[in-house]
Amino acid sequence: MFLRLAFRSLLSRKGSVILTFVAILVSIMVLLGIEHIRQEARNSFSNTISGTDLIIGARTGNLNLLLYSVFRLGNATNNIDWSTYQAVRQHKDVAWTIPMSLGDSHKGYRVLGTNDDYFNHFRFGQKHPLTFSQGQPFSDLYDVVLGAEVARKLGYGVGDSLTLAHGVAATSFSQHDDLPFTVSGILSPTGTPVDQTLHVSLEALSAIHLGWQNGVKIPGMTPTDGQIPDEELTPDSITAFMVGLKSRMTTFRVQRELNNYRREALTAILPGVTLTELWQTMAILENTLRLVALLVLLSALLGLSATLLTSVRERRREIAVLRTLGASPWFIFLLIQAEALLITLTAAVTAVMLLTGLLFASSDYLASQFGIFPDMNILNPQTLGLIGVILLGAAVVSSIPAVSAYRSALNQTLAA
Repeated sequence: MFLRLAFRSLLSRKGSVILTFVAILVSIMVLLGIEHIRQEARNSFSNTISGTDLIIGARTGNLNLLLYSVFRLGNATNNIDWSTYQAVRQHKDVAWTIPMSLGDSHKGYRVLGTNDDYFNHFRFGQKHPLTFSQGQPFSDLYDVVLGAEVARKLGYGVGDSLTLAHGVAATSFSQHDDLPFTVSGILSPTGTPVDQTLHVSLEALSAIHLGWQNGVKIPGMTPTDGQIPDEELTPDSITAFMVGLKSRMTTFRVQRELNNYRREALTAILPGVTLTELWQTMAILENTLRLVALLVLLSALLGLSATLLTSVRERRREIAVLRTLGASPWFIFLLIQAEALLITLTAAVTAVMLLTGLLFASSDYLASQFGIFPDMNILNPQTLGLIGVILLGAAVVSSIPAVSAYRSALNQTLAA
């Protein structure tokens, strides 16, 4: 009876009610959408690399090692000797390793030297493996595998030729143009730095740098493919490498051993922990987004209060009729509150339904472009808590028109 009366009262003023409903709906969608995507982005960011227990590089800061090895940002302070890498690779607790060598580029995109273990063991997101949208991993010495963004932005396809540049500048005058590479494969989009990377073999990187001194090519000293002995293709050093352990129970022990490695100064980091530290440095951006969403919601709720306050002044005869029929001032007070909560609750339910539909429709795009793998179940405890806070806020702001209606009902008569 009470809710039906509130519902019919809203229908009698459906024009202004619909506008208020839309404003609250949009604000709730903004708030819940930002909060859900923020949490999912944080989870996906933490899973930019997954399934890797340790990342090892030359002695440096944890964040610096993570930035250049995973995000291809910045440069290593030093390289790791190849013999050190081989020694760690043969450690009794190590299951697999992925060597990484950085230093060259192509039109502003970084080149990563590695081996087949990269395609076999590298994982991102919820332990998703790398897959090929076209072609296959490098098999010949001068094959290159492109990330999805590199191929899309530069217009390359399988079989195309390209040359690498020495250094990481967007424009370089030191080109390895005497030894061009052929695109053997293109990786599927991952939404991670893999999309912005060119992948070649470690042997290829060694080959194109033969005959170079101090970053300068010596004319006539660069050998051709047939002149390169196999032993000269073995790298002297690498930039960093990833490690997968046989048992995660040994993670901290192996990390301590590598950080105290006597032959060479090394830094071993846990990628998950360091990714969390990196995300915390962006907390101010998170809080700014949440503040904007809350301000949008607050403005919508204040609009609801203003709409109800205006309707109270226009409903004096309705209030008088209810008083004549025996309604108490408290009944009028609760009626206004019920109308506000009914509008807000309907908007919240509609917002959850629309957000769920949008997540289903845009899940592939979010995964490929931003590396976000959103959870389709938006009704988690955090979301329910936010909806509860929104309803409480609606009750608070609607108390102003409700009190106005209460005072009016105390002295309102049908004759008036």
